[in-house]
Amino acid sequence: MSIQHEVPSYLTPRDIGPWGVYLEQIDRVTPYLGTLARWVETLKRPKRILVVDVPIERDDGTIAHFEGYRVQHNTSRGPGKGGVRFHQDVTLSEVMALSAWMTVKNAAVNVPYGGAKGGVRVDPRQLSMGELQRVTRRYTSEINIIIGPTKDIPAPDVNTNEKIMAWMMDTYSMNEGSTATGVVTGKPISLGGSLGRQEATGRGVFVVGCEAAARKGMDIRGARVAVQGFGNVGSVAARLFAEAGARVVAVQDHAGTIVSEAGIDVAALQAHVGQHGSVGGYRNAESIADREAFWDVDCDILVPAALEQQITAGNAHRIKAKIILEGANGPTTPAADDILHDKGVLIVPDVIANAGGVTVSYFEWVQDFSSFFWTEDEINLRLTRIMRDAFESVWQISVDKKVSLRTAAFIVACTRVLQAREMRGLYP
Repeated sequence: MSIQHEVPSYLTPRDIGPWGVYLEQIDRVTPYLGTLARWVETLKRPKRILVVDVPIERDDGTIAHFEGYRVQHNTSRGPGKGGVRFHQDVTLSEVMALSAWMTVKNAAVNVPYGGAKGGVRVDPRQLSMGELQRVTRRYTSEINIIIGPTKDIPAPDVNTNEKIMAWMMDTYSMNEGSTATGVVTGKPISLGGSLGRQEATGRGVFVVGCEAAARKGMDIRGARVAVQGFGNVGSVAARLFAEAGARVVAVQDHAGTIVSEAGIDVAALQAHVGQHGSVGGYRNAESIADREAFWDVDCDILVPAALEQQITAGNAHRIKAKIILEGANGPTTPAADDILHDKGVLIVPDVIANAGGVTVSYFEWVQDFSSFFWTEDEINLRLTRIMRDAFESVWQISVDKKVSLRTAAFIVACTRVLQAREMRGLYP
């Protein structure tokens, strides 16, 4: 399918980046939207984009400037919700696409949020702790005018964590003149964070992975799992699969690739990464120098949990997995999607597979409003139920309409978003 889109003036027409991937996904779902298709252009235009300058004084007395973004894609179903990433390669196109995928993700699992995303174009590894705090606080102050517990609720993402969320919450609260714990999620427990939040995304990947395996007739016990990315998502998913009897046969992160047909000791690897910062140098598995060889690993389940656009037309034909669980956002390009579909690979798309994080973020937000907090068992039970129900809805649409799980997820989500848009109408 080739549809020409009007490219916004602030993007480069020759290469509109990840936003172009998202637009292609919307094009694929449009024929299934019926009368709601008249509203589909709503999904192709972010509601609000804020680009900010983030100046700080470095430890050596010099002044540095960083580019920051906050994009609110759609708020028809509720306040914006989405993470903030600190990365040297963040672009506006990327943040636009991520905000749009958050719209789809929140609607797919039916939590009452719209989609948003933020980012600062900075390499946090090059900053001291003091500089990192100053970047965080200045960025928060700059986007303060469009965020809030009932407007837009940031959360952790790539290279951000509960400490950064604490700084964001404190900065917003100081500007408002009162403590507002609900302005961000993914906070420390002592500041209104939720039990189970740190493991939620990886746990969600595991839950839908078990559901997908059951429908493929695959026994998780003994299944071979390969994981790309061993951060918060990949490491938790790997541990849960291993605890369920699967063999984690390969892991790749930014610094290395390791394989072991007998299975990697995930707990030992987590300890190694905690000490050394990456899987590089782990001695109880074979190290592979060629990063691209990761895609040749014999496995039953592949979990891409790193960055977007990792599985492409150039490597999709090499993948041997029967199931792909997208722990990262947008790890598979549309061209690769088609190749893998033709090979009979079942792809559980990011908007379902990694929705555990935003689901427990929703729980955290609700708990902050009520000042009443649940046990971790209660949270995990609620998360599992929501993830299973969402997967079942998407699976049924996939079967009924004979489409991929990705298209089915977009049908479910876009229908909910556009129904809300239609019911609300246009103002003024």
